[in-house]
Amino acid sequence: MFNFCTDPDTLPKLQWFACYLTTGKHMGFYFSFVTVLLLLAITAPAALLFGFSGASAARARFLPLRWVGKAYIAIVRGVPDIAFFLFFVIALDQAFEWMRHKVKCPDWDQPIRQGNDFVVCAQAKLPLGTAPQWVHETYGFFLAVLTFAIVFGAFAANVIYGAMRAVPRAQIETAEAYGMSHRQTFWRILVPQMWVYALPGLSNLWMVLIKATPLLFLLGVEDIVYWARKLGGTANPRFTDYPHADWRMWYFLALLVFYLLFTKASELVLDRIMRRLSRGQATAAGEAQRRAAGGPP
Repeated sequence: MFNFCTDPDTLPKLQWFACYLTTGKHMGFYFSFVTVLLLLAITAPAALLFGFSGASAARARFLPLRWVGKAYIAIVRGVPDIAFFLFFVIALDQAFEWMRHKVKCPDWDQPIRQGNDFVVCAQAKLPLGTAPQWVHETYGFFLAVLTFAIVFGAFAANVIYGAMRAVPRAQIETAEAYGMSHRQTFWRILVPQMWVYALPGLSNLWMVLIKATPLLFLLGVEDIVYWARKLGGTANPRFTDYPHADWRMWYFLALLVFYLLFTKASELVLDRIMRRLSRGQATAAGEAQRRAAGGPP
């Protein structure tokens, strides 16, 4: 079969680059962009769920639940992201293995904590040593998503909590005057109206989440930063058919362009969502829409 890249040393420059950019490692680099997008697609709604739950707990009438919600917001927001990521992933992994160890190895008679080592039976390991590589990668990705969701969920909870307090009290009092219960007022009046106040803060949080995706590299996930560092470094002719000098600047320039384009597209989408949520609201944006439509001042 004819091989387009038979002898890289004799290829024209354009053909050399075509062969170089389609190697197996570059396929991994391209797939890592999908990994980042998948992380954002899963983490954003998960963090929003954590945030909504945390904000609802922080304003609950039941005092212990209110303490839990406020403690979650305060503690997670007060720890640097990198420190939380590096600690929490290890702690979460060990918690899962500890629970499996208690179920699968009830006759284990040795301490789990042996100095600085965390030792569980082989059946309790996550994932198992005999598991295929894709299982290890999926498990690492799952831990990364859960960690991102918990961290950014705390920031989202603070934003949503403030948005709930920004809804005019008169709206709540009117609902109560019509005989609505506390639950009905919460779901029919407060929640629909608070999003317009929460969206600016959530928009900023979304941008921060996008910029935080390179932290996947610290969690052992082969993301775009991992591949850019690996492929951009000097390639020795002894170890590759496509030797080159230090090209990391060009790879990271590609990442710069990717993030700029993605954040710009996000801004356009968020602006449309904001205009949609502002319709009929007693806000400056809603008032501007009414005047533009020729409504009463």
